[in-house]
Amino acid sequence: MVHRPDTLTALLSLLTELQSSTGKVTDWVKPGDTSGEFKRQVSSFRDWISRDPNAKYPAEAGRYHLYVSYACPWACRTLIARKLKGLEDIVSYSVVHWHLGEGGWRFVSKDEDVPGENVIPDPIKGHEGFTHLKDVYFESEKNYDGRYTVPVLFDKKTNRIVSNESSEILRMLGTEFDDMLDEKYKAIQLYPEDLQKQIEEVHEWQYGGINNGVYTSGFATTSEAYERNVVALFEALDRAEKHLSEQQGPYWFGDKISEVDIRLFVTIIRFDPVYVQHFKCNIRDIRSGYPALHKWMRNLYWNDPAFKDTTQFDHIKWHYTRSHTQINPFSITPVGPLPHILPLEEEVTAAQKK
Repeated sequence: MVHRPDTLTALLSLLTELQSSTGKVTDWVKPGDTSGEFKRQVSSFRDWISRDPNAKYPAEAGRYHLYVSYACPWACRTLIARKLKGLEDIVSYSVVHWHLGEGGWRFVSKDEDVPGENVIPDPIKGHEGFTHLKDVYFESEKNYDGRYTVPVLFDKKTNRIVSNESSEILRMLGTEFDDMLDEKYKAIQLYPEDLQKQIEEVHEWQYGGINNGVYTSGFATTSEAYERNVVALFEALDRAEKHLSEQQGPYWFGDKISEVDIRLFVTIIRFDPVYVQHFKCNIRDIRSGYPALHKWMRNLYWNDPAFKDTTQFDHIKWHYTRSHTQINPFSITPVGPLPHILPLEEEVTAAQKK
């Protein structure tokens, strides 16, 4: 059979177009997108665990499992909430390897020695052959074609993903298991009724401006997209700094810890170690440019194990600098800043009050 040159050209063009539109797991901006903007995928699994015993997914001890990454701020939201609410014996968890490759997040092998608690092979019965988190996704939805993101809240009873939306998992852990908790943990209300309106208002501007703002800055593929997003990021940080400088207590809402503290902390704790250099978010750093934010962050880290114990700087730095090869092609991990976080009562010289 003889192929005409124009037919071959058309086939090659079609193949290129298909590859371009499909992209790879590690394509943070869709190939061919001239805007240069990173667009976060909407979470696909949005079921809900409820305290109602007749619900599709009722709150039960030992039934649910969290898949997380210590590197990922979105996943660490859920780990912090799990520890704050005393759910360690109610919801199990395991941690994926810090590297994100072409196959997505992977589980460590039995022979690997990776620092951090519960960095283990997939521990779920029936998952003995699972090597990547995508195996869990395909178990739930064989035709799944989205990203294989963390966190994943998994139901061990039905072998289904309940949710992969971090904000909703955070809310579930904060509210739906209260009936089985001691008063000490039940009293910790991360979404109290009297603050719900204010919490939602803060989430609205902090998500786009700060939590996702570091990504839209860092993954931008044009100068225009980068400059637009990094300026918006620092405007949002300025707004957060002003608010915290006017608070009397250690938390966003004074003496009441809430979802806002968790959602903001996971971004701010990563800011100086990775976002300043890796994502070019370098108009200012936190330790010398934002004294109120810096103090608030250190208070949470040093005074509450839920924040400190779920922060693994090795995972954070290795993941960003060695997974994002389009940003850092030689996978060199910067040594600093040292220390990764300053002691509670210590400021950098530039930020000390005169």
